Amino acid sequence: MASAKSMALKTKEKRSRIHPQKFALWVACASMIMFFAAFTSGYIVRRSAGNWLEFVMPNLFFYNTIVILLSSITLHSAYVAFKKMNTKLFKILLGVSLVLGIAFLVLQYQAWIALTENGIELTTNPSSSFLFVISGFHAAHVLGGVVAIMIAFVKAMTQKHEVTPIRKLRLELTTQYWHFVDILWLYLFIFLIVQQ
Repeated sequence: MASAKSMALKTKEKRSRIHPQKFALWVACASMIMFFAAFTSGYIVRRSAGNWLEFVMPNLFFYNTIVILLSSITLHSAYVAFKKMNTKLFKILLGVSLVLGIAFLVLQYQAWIALTENGIELTTNPSSSFLFVISGFHAAHVLGGVVAIMIAFVKAMTQKHEVTPIRKLRLELTTQYWHFVDILWLYLFIFLIVQQ
């Protein structure tokens, strides 16, 4: 009876523990939140100091937002399909997520080009500097997510579909990170629109 109780306690302990890689991802996300909070706080403080150029953000930023939201939906659906052993749907949705992730980066680059063509460059004014730096750092984080999705896609295409704990964890971490950069972009986009 005592051994059964101790086994049940160990099982409960195992369930309540957070996987170290998941914990590391959450810590990294928390540090990114602080990083971007510092940028947005700096934006507000600098804007109130004056010498602030008002300009309209290109429509490409709106399209970007739709693209990244869609990619979050497709990646989550791919994760669900993976767990349900729906191989074909998993591969298709993972491929679509990868394409949408790349599309986000391409649209972001085109938005920067559109800004420069309208005379809004990195060094034009503190307002444009903040926009380029904030969106640039976010794009760098998205690039990391795109690489993770690309690796998951290559594995999906080259390995037999098996829902092992390791593969499930890797895809879960990729999905969680992608949702994070998605929510982060939504916050930054709304912030920039409100502050314009």
